[in-house]
Amino acid sequence: MNQSTLWISFNVFVLLMLALDLGVFHRKSKEVKIKEALLWTCVWIFLAFLFNVFVYYYFGEEKAFEFFTGYLIEKSLSVDNIFVIILIFSYFNVPSAYQHKVLFWGILGALVLRAIFILAGVELIHKFHWVIYIFGAFLVYTGIRITTQGDIKIEPDKNVLVRMVRKIFPVTSNFEGDQFFVRREGTLRATPLLLVVIVIEATDLVFAVDSIPAILSISEDAFIVYTSNVFAILSLRSLYFAVAGIEKYFIYLKYGLSAILIFVGLKMCIADLYKVPIEISLAFIVLTLSMSVLASLAMRKAE
Repeated sequence: MNQSTLWISFNVFVLLMLALDLGVFHRKSKEVKIKEALLWTCVWIFLAFLFNVFVYYYFGEEKAFEFFTGYLIEKSLSVDNIFVIILIFSYFNVPSAYQHKVLFWGILGALVLRAIFILAGVELIHKFHWVIYIFGAFLVYTGIRITTQGDIKIEPDKNVLVRMVRKIFPVTSNFEGDQFFVRREGTLRATPLLLVVIVIEATDLVFAVDSIPAILSISEDAFIVYTSNVFAILSLRSLYFAVAGIEKYFIYLKYGLSAILIFVGLKMCIADLYKVPIEISLAFIVLTLSMSVLASLAMRKAE
């Protein structure tokens, strides 16, 4: 099986799963319950593990380790993204029944943007090797910034894309069901739901700037980086509905994410002097995430 066939087959599979999700299971807008969210989260995780088995038998043990480590990094960083999505939905007062549709289109756009970022990042590293030092330094800086920044503020009115949409289309004052556009008095109008999708896309773009270099520190194989990224993102919607409302139980998670970003940043900076074994990277990430979650739960229990 050549590379082109692999890429086409994987993307066809992803599109079929998304079509099944929106066209069959969520044809009508409805509130997603925690039980359903956990079920879909498990389905996506199971599919990711099945794909990892395929990578092991087709590409070998090293690529399988790279896929799993990259998946774990993106998965852990996506939790931070979820907390921001919670703030966005709260800011716009998006009804629970419409949130799944917003996340569907938001994540579909994120997949396209991530693919562009990954291919560009891999090409840059292959042509200009010194770029890894810039990526590494940026990740170290980002890791330090996570622990020093205050609470995240959502200011959609300052978003450039939101301003552009407001200039092109009149925006209705209220939601119009789960529609992104409606026609009123012969004029096509955008709804606040479209603005929510745009803000989520813009937010993911910011997170991609952190997460893509982090995964590129694990592997420079575009297919491995892309597929691990996609599987992590695809479960983001269901994971959102599963963890929304319990984000307060993960107060120390940001410190774990900070340590992981600093670690992979340093790993990129010393790549020419010493190549950190993928097993050590995986062990460090698992241990750091476990300790941050356990510390959060212990602190919550002690309150």
